Amino acid sequence: MKRLPILLSLLVLSLVSCEDLFEYHPNQIRLEDSEKNLTARYLQRLQKQTPQDTLRILVMGDTQRFYDETEAFVDKANTFPYIDFVIHLGDISDFGMSKEFGWVHDIMEDLKWPYLTVIGNHDMLGNSRKVYAQMYGPMNYSFTYGSAKFIFIDTNGREYGFNGKVPDLEWLAQELNPTEPQSWTQAIVVSHVPPFDSDFDQQLELPFHNTLVSSNKVSLSLHGHRHNWGSEVKYGDDILYHVTTTVKKRGFTYLKVWDQGYSVEQIAY
Repeated sequence: MKRLPILLSLLVLSLVSCEDLFEYHPNQIRLEDSEKNLTARYLQRLQKQTPQDTLRILVMGDTQRFYDETEAFVDKANTFPYIDFVIHLGDISDFGMSKEFGWVHDIMEDLKWPYLTVIGNHDMLGNSRKVYAQMYGPMNYSFTYGSAKFIFIDTNGREYGFNGKVPDLEWLAQELNPTEPQSWTQAIVVSHVPPFDSDFDQQLELPFHNTLVSSNKVSLSLHGHRHNWGSEVKYGDDILYHVTTTVKKRGFTYLKVWDQGYSVEQIAY
């Protein structure tokens, strides 16, 4: 009978020593310190760079469980002689598990340049909103780089039951119409779901577009989610809604931005 406590102790020790090999629950959040607050860390790194007259940005997304294709993207991206930063358009994960976020980051951190993310609908499954908040940071944020302001905003209306509050148009309007004088001459909006998609809150579709138009600062809005290419001026105005395909289809956008202008190029790899 004395052997039973000894066997139990050995079992507990073996489980503790192997804890990094197993998930106790699919919604468990276990992040290393190096995997936390990535948005703030990459923005700090970005602000140490000196922007040129023309910014060079790679735009990709919907990595989900397409790890080989994401690795291939990083390899291709690193062949460019210079890129200011990379935008991930969301759906970092497929099932919202922290391990998935970690696996994608393990790949993306091999980029030569900082990468910044916007949250996708798959990144909101289970308790993955908490994972995203801990790993990356706010779902809505902005920064100025060179002559442009970049506004990253959560547009996953379906995940909120189309409650009329997402996207946060009040916050967006404040970002586009600051009260103080600004150095930027144009704004580029970045989100996962485009406003003309069924996963966008339809009661906010036109108000979202009108918020961009009324600022007189936005000519480009970037999106993912649809797993196909799309580039269209909609609603009778001059704002281009550009949708980048998924890495599964081995494509990304090469975006160049200059004072009050831009160009988008579809890249296959």
